[in-house]
Amino acid sequence: MLKLAVVGKDVSLSESPAIHEFILRRRFGTACSYERVSIPPESFSLRAEELFSRFDGFNVTIPFKGEILPYLKELKGDAAAFGAVNTVVSKSRFGYNTDGYGFLLMLENEDIAVKNKSVLVLGAGGAGRSCVKKLVEAGAEVFVYERDGGRLAAVYGEFGGFTPLTKVPERHYDVVVNCTGVGMHATVGMLPSLDYENGETDTAERLLRECGQAVDLIYTPARSEFLRTAERFSKPVLNGASMLFYQAYMADCIYLSAPSDAKEAGRLWKEYREETQ
Repeated sequence: MLKLAVVGKDVSLSESPAIHEFILRRRFGTACSYERVSIPPESFSLRAEELFSRFDGFNVTIPFKGEILPYLKELKGDAAAFGAVNTVVSKSRFGYNTDGYGFLLMLENEDIAVKNKSVLVLGAGGAGRSCVKKLVEAGAEVFVYERDGGRLAAVYGEFGGFTPLTKVPERHYDVVVNCTGVGMHATVGMLPSLDYENGETDTAERLLRECGQAVDLIYTPARSEFLRTAERFSKPVLNGASMLFYQAYMADCIYLSAPSDAKEAGRLWKEYREETQ
């Protein structure tokens, strides 16, 4: 039986145990125990080593995706580019990042084509960086809005291939992706606030009126204000629930050294929704 866990500041409500247990049972016929491990940030350095001895592997979430790095021997794939890890194999002490894989597969399995399409990403934090890298690799015409010019410049220096924006031109974008986190927790019911090219500061509603479709990485609530606003303008919308699932699917493939398959992942996601709705 695999011993796994999700580790973060507060993962008491995390859906990760149910998702991983489903994938491992349904796809691999493998039993697992999957724990939620909440650690105060000031205690992480005291608790990090025990994770490797207690678990065969573990998933890392906010705010420890960077803090885990000094305890690892090697970063694999996107983890090296992102400087952040969400999946750890304890025996090898290898770190991986499946965020970008989950994001791109979410778009692919929802038939959201991005190649040669204009895509505006709101926010260049951890989630935004993952999305930007994968969108550029997929051949999208990517625009990235971020108020923090230093953060935006850092991401551009790492990846390039996109148009950095500290002010947003009001125009049509085929897809607008909210990676800001505004709309969840204390900001439920709120829209991201943007600085527009004409000098005004206003909500994202002005963009959503003109866009082709809207994607929000938030999945709790299932319909953020960002998506609700887009729906009022009759735009197709998508939340980040399947991205979470696909991240987990890829992590489980890593734990078991198994190949990943986009169609298989999509089938499993559909089955999971049917079982849990």
